[in-house]
Amino acid sequence: MERHTAEESRHTVEESVFVAASAESVYRAVSDVRRMGEWSPECVGVWSSSRRFDVGSRFIGFNRRRVWFWFTSCSVVRAEENREFAFEVRTFGMPVALWGYRFEARGGGSQITEYWDDRRSGSSAPVAKLLGLVFTGTPPANRAAVNRAGMRTTLGRIKAAVENGENPQVSGI
Repeated sequence: MERHTAEESRHTVEESVFVAASAESVYRAVSDVRRMGEWSPECVGVWSSSRRFDVGSRFIGFNRRRVWFWFTSCSVVRAEENREFAFEVRTFGMPVALWGYRFEARGGGSQITEYWDDRRSGSSAPVAKLLGLVFTGTPPANRAAVNRAGMRTTLGRIKAAVENGENPQVSGI
């Protein structure tokens, strides 16, 4: 699902997958953001002094796409066990995005929905979009499509890891 918000350049994108595991085990894996480097095609690692990620917890995400490398400052804004986990992403103090996951128990497993909401708006939007292009190599008009493809990869990797009962390979920096 892709929705355009009030500003045509802002987007919300969602992708879902069924996982043959409980919402609890999927939530537990996803809410340990230090594991994101295992799954995401852009995130290569996360640094945090926390081992548990509750509302207000902060972390730094390190990302790479081809030759581009960048980092983001993140803060957990939702941590409802077995239901939803989300974090805000900022760069140089400017809002960039909200990334999140919803978990819903379904017969024999659970559905996990990953979502991204573009938060680059207002007077800082042009600067945030320019920084996004410079650091990620992705034109703002392509970001939603790139994120959708990344979500599909991420969800597929989470599904495989959780269904196979893989132990965490924490990739914190």
